[in-house]
Amino acid sequence: MEPLRGNEVVPSSGSLESLNFRRVRCKGIFDEKKSVYVGPRSRSISGVTENGYYLITPLIPVPGDPESVQLPILVNRGWVPRSWRDKALEASEDKPVSSSSSTSTQPSAKVSWWRLWSNKREVEHLPPLIPVEVIGVIRGSENPSIFVPANDPNASQWFYVDVPALARVCGLPEKTLYVEDINENITRSSPYPIPKDASTLIRSSVMPQDHVNYTLTWYSLSAAVTFMAYKRLKPRKSMR
Repeated sequence: MEPLRGNEVVPSSGSLESLNFRRVRCKGIFDEKKSVYVGPRSRSISGVTENGYYLITPLIPVPGDPESVQLPILVNRGWVPRSWRDKALEASEDKPVSSSSSTSTQPSAKVSWWRLWSNKREVEHLPPLIPVEVIGVIRGSENPSIFVPANDPNASQWFYVDVPALARVCGLPEKTLYVEDINENITRSSPYPIPKDASTLIRSSVMPQDHVNYTLTWYSLSAAVTFMAYKRLKPRKSMR
């Protein structure tokens, strides 16, 4: 089906469940500072298994653009290697903490003018916010098995996707739209994040044809064992 427009999907009670796996097209700006890493998740690359994480980032509206999302949403942008998460954690730890004691309480006019001019120059050199378009599918929270540890938001440890909890950490309402990116247009110079393969969305852990194969296999083995047992236990005729 043709993808829905993200600005037309309004999260409400029960409405998102009926839209599960529905394709949607969303336009907005990624709030990189609030990105969350969920994992570890393994991925096979050229026959080599590598651990990584899902990168989930809020997509916020574009000011003055009626075609963008009207409410922030959560986007699973795809798989990234472990080094991405390590660099993000290092960057957050290395941020300098501003201290009021390090500045003079009565700066001179010259210092104030220089500070105002330098701040203005810094604002002018900020990178522009570039809107992006996400083509994905509407999904819900994951159902973890008993072997998956519980999430620990305070320690930034996310082992499975819990949409309400992720929304709270990002400062969004619990009933926030969650979309998994399936866009296949990947730039070679910047291949990460790697969006999910759309073909994997139509597969379950055990497909129906697998059940048929299992049934035929076990019935064949059962018949063979039964025949062998019969031949073994069949009483032999006594020779006269």
